[in-house]
Amino acid sequence: MARTCSHLETVVHLEGRPEHAQCPDCVAIGGRWVHLRRCTACGHIGCCDDSPNRHATAHHASTGHPIIRSLEPGEDWLWCYQDELAFVLRDEV
Repeated sequence: MARTCSHLETVVHLEGRPEHAQCPDCVAIGGRWVHLRRCTACGHIGCCDDSPNRHATAHHASTGHPIIRSLEPGEDWLWCYQDELAFVLRDEV
């Protein structure tokens, strides 16, 4: 039986990658990032867990917002921290 995310009602921000996307938390401290993720609850952009500062996960820890979306070109997946589940969101939301 396939698992499903129980937090889909929190998804508000699904827009794609901004033209000049960056991790504002890294910019503020002069840090660097590997990949970017967007919080689907508030739209905050943070760096991934392969980045030195893991700002997307830190955002989840401080806000409780459960789902992020990859902002990498060609990637169309989301991750729910609370359900520990990766998935592709279809039009039914």
